[in-house]
Amino acid sequence: MKLLRNLVMVAVCAAPVLMSPLAWASGCYLCGGGSSENCKNYCRYSGEDTFAARKECEKRGCKVSGTGSCPTAVNYKVCMVPPAPTKSETTVAAIPWCSSDEPSV
Repeated sequence: MKLLRNLVMVAVCAAPVLMSPLAWASGCYLCGGGSSENCKNYCRYSGEDTFAARKECEKRGCKVSGTGSCPTAVNYKVCMVPPAPTKSETTVAAIPWCSSDEPSV
């Protein structure tokens, strides 16, 4: 019984770690002088540091001068870039079709 309880506890604790690694993958670009008032200090992106994420921050008015961790203090101006859409190649549903050439049984 103890073994079963321990296995359940390990599964419950490991599930968030294994299921949401992308939620933790985010960072901020440092916005240099001449940036817009909305993105005065930082621009937050989610996912990996990509050219597309950098360009989205520049569209919002951030003059990117580097990367860094995102601040938690309230006195910083941080603008957000929406996450990039993910392309899914998984099959959601498959419908079996009968060929008209086959005799029905």
